[in-house]
Parts: sequence; C-alpha cells; structure tokens
Amino acid sequence: MRAAQLVARRRFDVGRFPVPPLEPGQVLVRTRLAAICGSDVKVVFGAIGPDRFPCPPGYPGHEAIGDVLESRSPEHRPGDLVLTTPRPGTSRAFAERQVVPATQVVPVPPTSDLATMLMAQQLGTVLYALKHFWTGPPGETATVIGAGTAGLHFTQLLKGAGFGRVVVGDLHPHRLEAARTLGADVAVVARGESVVEATMDVTGGRGADLVVEAVGLDATRAQAVRAVAFGGRIGLFGLPEHRGDAPFPFAEAFQRRPTIEISVGTQEEPGLVSFREAVRCIGAGEVDVSRLVTHRFALEQLAGAFALAGEPDGGAIKVAITFD
Repeated sequence: MRAAQLVARRRFDVGRFPVPPLEPGQVLVRTRLAAICGSDVKVVFGAIGPDRFPCPPGYPGHEAIGDVLESRSPEHRPGDLVLTTPRPGTSRAFAERQVVPATQVVPVPPTSDLATMLMAQQLGTVLYALKHFWTGPPGETATVIGAGTAGLHFTQLLKGAGFGRVVVGDLHPHRLEAARTLGADVAVVARGESVVEATMDVTGGRGADLVVEAVGLDATRAQAVRAVAFGGRIGLFGLPEHRGDAPFPFAEAFQRRPTIEISVGTQEEPGLVSFREAVRCIGAGEVDVSRLVTHRFALEQLAGAFALAGEPDGGAIKVAITFD
C-alpha cells in the first residue's frame, strides 16, 4: 500500500508498505479521503510531536472516510462506507489502507459526498465537547476563540442552539468571513482588535456566558479567562501548544470564578454517540459544512498540504488528502 511516513520533524516520505495484518474485531478500510486536523499540524510542526522517528506509516492522520475491504467483525461488511474515528496514537489515515477496531468506525450513507461527510469526524468532537461545556437553556452571549473548522462548528451550533450573540475571534479574515456566514454576530480580527474587548463591548462589560477556546495556545486560554462573565463557563478544546507546565492567569480566574471544562476523548464515548450524531446532522442538512474543504492534495503532496495547513494566511480552512 502507499502511505506517508513522518520520518523527521516537518518531513514526510511517501512510499509502499505492507498492509497491516487484520485481527479479530478489526476492519480493513480503504482510505478514500482524509483531512489534516489542527492537532496534526501541532504534531508535525510543533512541540508535542513524537520523540522517535520514523513514525508508523499513516500517522498522525485521523480524519478519514473510506470503504471496508475486509471485516473480522459481525458489525461491518465489505463495501460499507465508514468514517474512521481511531483513538489518538493509533491513527493511520495518511495511508491507502487502515486497520481499525470495529468499535472505532461509524457507518455513513453509501451515497454520501465524501468531502461533506468527512467533516463529521471533527463535528463529532465538537458535539461531544458542547455536552460538557454547556447544559441547559442558551445564554445571552458566547465567544469562540479561533475560527478553524472546530471553531466554525462551535459558532454554528451555538447560534443554532439559541445564544443571543456569538462573538468570534481569529487572526485571519477569510476564516472570519466564514464565521459570519455561519452565524457569528461579531467577528474580530485579533491582530488589530481584541476579542476580549469585543466581548465586553457587546455585553456592556459583563463578559460572555460561555467562552470556547478552540486554538490551543497559552495566550488564547488567557483571553478566554478575561472574556468570561463572573460565574460563567470556559470550554477548553484546543490541544496544548507544548509539553510541561503552562502559564495561566489564575488571579483573574480566581476573581471571575468560572467553571472550566476540558474536552478530550470523544473516541472513548460509548457507542461513539457524538460521531453518529454528527453523521446524522450533516446528512439531514442541519449543519452546513459546504465551505470547509478549501484545498485538496494528492497523498504524494502531503508535505505541501501540511505547509498550507500550517500557514493560515494561505487561505485554507480544511485541507483534504486524496488517494485516487
């Protein structure tokens, strides 16, 4: 099979590798389309990457859709179109063939548009996060820090849930334009304006009932604390930017007394309920993902795809990887 292998920091080689053996309870999936997640960029370019190289072929890709070629599970049959949702560390989406536990794939309608339904992977993680970040009736104001695909999902879902105002901050105008289209009431270019100030402006200095941090930087986590209302809620979705301890504005958090939730582990949810709900929402047209896949690259061009995904000024939102 063809696969990309991370052989050093920032460096992929594409070659041919043996197809992994299939064991009971697993399925062999032919990858049809994959995508680069922001967490993949951090692994390849950032300070949370692997300590040893080369990595297993296909790693760290984890957003993929494909056909079941062979199954050693009664739950899936050859020919089924599935979304793969592997646990972190076991993902192999940048390969033509993936061996995935049968419990980590979600069936999708066979006539689905691949690029559209592929977005159910990250949408599932966002749906899972919101179950922890907010319960009960909608609040007056939500602020989303970061307008990548996850931030855009949060924007659309929070507006659809009935929040009166949704404020979105990002560094890149093309992403903010997408946020406006998907329901943002205020879209702030963080380079020249402050998402904290914008939140305070629209709330009369009170702050947001819910702040979602969808970037994963120490600086944006600090912004989340400064933008939240007294007794509000903060949802931390972005991965750490580095290992070890991180600075945190505890004195300000102490004064504002927010509830802080961290979301991770959607793949461990029993029955993969949130991923299944994401597939249903997209299939029913309840969530608009039509603007998200902006670029496609062949597997052999993976290095260039990562270069674009890691440079948001290049105009990308979601970069997809093709295998045909």
